Amino acid sequence: MQPIRVAYVRYLNTKPLVEGLRAVSGVEMLAAAPSHIADMVRGGRADIGLASVVDLVRDGEPLAAVPVGMIGCDGPTMTVRLYSSQPLDEVELFHADTESHTSVVLCRVLLQKMFGRLPGVIDFDARERMSSTGPEEWPEAMLIIGDKVVTDSPPAVRYPYQLDLGEAWKSLTGLPFVYATWVCRAEEAGSPLVAHAAALLDRQLRHNLTRLDWLLETRSGEHHWPADLARRYVVDLLRYRLGDRERQGLERFMAEAAGLGLLPGRAIRWASWSGDRVRPCLPCKES
Repeated sequence: MQPIRVAYVRYLNTKPLVEGLRAVSGVEMLAAAPSHIADMVRGGRADIGLASVVDLVRDGEPLAAVPVGMIGCDGPTMTVRLYSSQPLDEVELFHADTESHTSVVLCRVLLQKMFGRLPGVIDFDARERMSSTGPEEWPEAMLIIGDKVVTDSPPAVRYPYQLDLGEAWKSLTGLPFVYATWVCRAEEAGSPLVAHAAALLDRQLRHNLTRLDWLLETRSGEHHWPADLARRYVVDLLRYRLGDRERQGLERFMAEAAGLGLLPGRAIRWASWSGDRVRPCLPCKES
């Protein structure tokens, strides 16, 4: 069988999903920004990838969600945050981290639901801009995701108004939020290659969840996280198993975003996971 090409993100929060896979024979790990992974899968450069959930319903070759792991939360996220120099109910425009797709849509949904404003968005290379300029040159409002929210956190004196998007979503809906899940091309959802990939990913996640303390002790340093903060983040705040409540939260988000014209009103394609194989997904129905 050909090597399984797995696209993933080099964030601390992906360690429970992918730690140990590089040592598995026949697996090729491809690191990329979250916003690039869906196109890698669509273009045949990866067989399965940890993609932003909004890419499941956007235009292009259809993708299917493979429910063997996710990045989500059931309350605060810590690493998905809107920073603003003005009160949040006055934000009409924010600069958005180009590494994210889902968080940009979620931020707009939340600000509209909470304050009746649907702000505009400008792409923002947060990593490059924040390292090359001083805070006085940063935008008035910016959405940042990933490890840099902790390791290069913008100063509170510059941004006294902040919003943790996971916490705001939970307050608004009472549901978990799903930022990313494993995806494959919909036409390949029943293939032996994807079935084998899904089994490997499911097994590795189960194994890693039994050794989180070791994983964080040995890996948090390479991401420049303090060990105690890394443990609170990965163990207490994040969720990695995609269950019924997570699906409800995901479907609620898609419906809210579609209602505001931010996403197409399409049903998510799901590759059915039975524990040992992936069955072909059903065709999606336009809503």
